[in-house]
Amino acid sequence: IEIIGEDYDKIITESQRMLQFIKSKKIPGIEELKMDIQLGKPELIVNVDEQKARRLNLSTAQIGMTLRTALFGKEVSKYKQGEDEYDITIRMEESNRNNIESLMNQVITFRDMLTGQIRQVPISAVATVEKSTTISAVKRKNLKRLITLQSNVLEGYNANEVVAAIKSNLKNHTVGSDVTWKFTGQQEEQAKEMSFLGTALIIAVFLIFLIIVAQFNSVSAPVIIVGAVVLSLIGVLLGLLISGMDFVVIMTMIGIISLAGIVVNNAIVLIDYTKLIIERKEMELGLSGKGDDRLPMPQVLRAIVEGGSTRLRPVLLTAITTVLGLLPLAVGLNIDFFSFFASGDPKITLGGDNVIFWGPMSWTIIFGLTFATFLTLVIVPVMYYLSLRLKYRLMKAPLD
Repeated sequence: IEIIGEDYDKIITESQRMLQFIKSKKIPGIEELKMDIQLGKPELIVNVDEQKARRLNLSTAQIGMTLRTALFGKEVSKYKQGEDEYDITIRMEESNRNNIESLMNQVITFRDMLTGQIRQVPISAVATVEKSTTISAVKRKNLKRLITLQSNVLEGYNANEVVAAIKSNLKNHTVGSDVTWKFTGQQEEQAKEMSFLGTALIIAVFLIFLIIVAQFNSVSAPVIIVGAVVLSLIGVLLGLLISGMDFVVIMTMIGIISLAGIVVNNAIVLIDYTKLIIERKEMELGLSGKGDDRLPMPQVLRAIVEGGSTRLRPVLLTAITTVLGLLPLAVGLNIDFFSFFASGDPKITLGGDNVIFWGPMSWTIIFGLTFATFLTLVIVPVMYYLSLRLKYRLMKAPLD
């Protein structure tokens, strides 16, 4: 959660309030909720007397670099041995580094630019030390100051469910008028991925629709086919719900987009063949197939049944082969072919890292295609029959 504002003190106050509020709700699944900055960090402030420093022709930069060299070191040369090269760094001894008096009593040796003489001035002559506390850092994002509340999710809990519980509780939490907050991190990335893949799905379905319109030279058949694609999502969601699997945004959405192509293929095979049967019967009866000079509806119904029974095998084979082909990927079937050819032991195992990546996509296609096969064989012919009845009514063609 990013808490954003202009006044950093107010942001710190609101962050601490929100942190304590969330902790008080004892939401399960949260692990070590904390702020991304450290409060009360010890600080040593070196106050330089600029007037004294100017009188001695000493700059604050020289004082700062001397202290920095003493604490962090400074590279002065390199040592080379063969092809290896080592940095040579000068730095104050650890015992003196941890002693404030030793740090402040360092002598700065420099050449006075006015007189040309070499001068030596201890830091304590022009500066004093003050102990204080501060925050570890000032974080910014897009030039706006912010503090982030962040946490891991305990094993066995779903991140989306934990975030949903936090959002529900934060509805009753108020912040100052000049402070805002929002969920970011994994949730923000997930929303971006969902938006991108959702747009890709819409574009894919739209392109499919245009191609089918060009193929069938009508609107009703493409609407039915695209409708089957949309309805196949019911199978995906039911499968995930019944099995208790997580909705993995990237791979599940890729599976849905892949599923659309298979469902469209089966529906086209069925409707195209049914149209071909109807056209053949009209030619046999000498009908033009235009206006009211069309095949009677009872014969149209028989043609739809004949088309469904004839294309039953191709549709089922497409679904069965696809499902069986994806099952090894879905369950993470692994075979060691090197071991198999060397010793005859294939070392067959299930699961593994690959199933984490490919499993959601595979199960999405399996669930969706199983449900879509029922749609293709039952719902699509029914929708096609109803669309033809509507056309016959509009064209005043014989229904009986």
